Amino acid sequence: MRGLTLALLVPLLAAPAAQERPLPDFESFAAQVKAHLATDEERQSGYMFIERRTEQRLDGSGRATSGSVKVFEVYPGLPGQDRYRRLIEEDGKPLPAAKLAQRDRDRQKEVEAYAQRMASTSGKQRETQQLQKEQRKYSAAIDDLFRIYDVHMMRRESIEGHDTIMATLVPKDGVKPLTDDGKIMRHFKARAWISESDYELVRVEIEAIDDLSIGLGLLARVHKGTTATYQRRKVNNEVWLPAQVTWTASARVLLVKQLRLRGIAEFSGYRKFTVDTSTTYSPPSS
Repeated sequence: MRGLTLALLVPLLAAPAAQERPLPDFESFAAQVKAHLATDEERQSGYMFIERRTEQRLDGSGRATSGSVKVFEVYPGLPGQDRYRRLIEEDGKPLPAAKLAQRDRDRQKEVEAYAQRMASTSGKQRETQQLQKEQRKYSAAIDDLFRIYDVHMMRRESIEGHDTIMATLVPKDGVKPLTDDGKIMRHFKARAWISESDYELVRVEIEAIDDLSIGLGLLARVHKGTTATYQRRKVNNEVWLPAQVTWTASARVLLVKQLRLRGIAEFSGYRKFTVDTSTTYSPPSS
């Protein structure tokens, strides 16, 4: 009996000890995280994938009153441009072949026009300058993030088998943002889960802590309590890529129309893209 009692107690005694393993040094861990941060556009630039986007309008009780579901094939964009999102299905119905063919022809014209611009030295220089400008803007936004937020590492948590460090991010009082992105950040608090081994963002949850005006309040006003979650998944055991984004929001548009919205974007079927990759893409079965 005594042996059985000890056998039952050992796991219980060992568990707290495992949890007491010190968290990483904040400064060195944060430096690694900062070095690994990259935009989704950059991460996804070498892949084609399927995006399924669901958007719903809600009533005062939180019930959906209307909505839409769209499925896209997504391809790398031209340098300096957004990814090419090829709508293939809407509300369960495939896009008509004629309409899809027309959009493909329009896209082909864009690609040909881009190739002509890049044929000149001045066109290449402008493109390079634009890319450098975007990179500087992103780096400045990352610097602002670490200036604006008071970051605290809280504990370890496992997400889909990966050890992560969960941290809280709360805007500091009296810190003036230096970028437009920073001006938006200071309206949100967040919790983030970072891969302890890869220093990669695995999950983040954000919540508006006050109202946020867009376009000086003339375009929209996002209300306090708006939430969003963002999750990445390690693909092919080599790169962390977006898996799901969800959001709920209450907003007033054009100072008149009150909207309550809910949405989810799901990303799947990642395939590495090269100029030789077939563009015949079958969405994964549901």
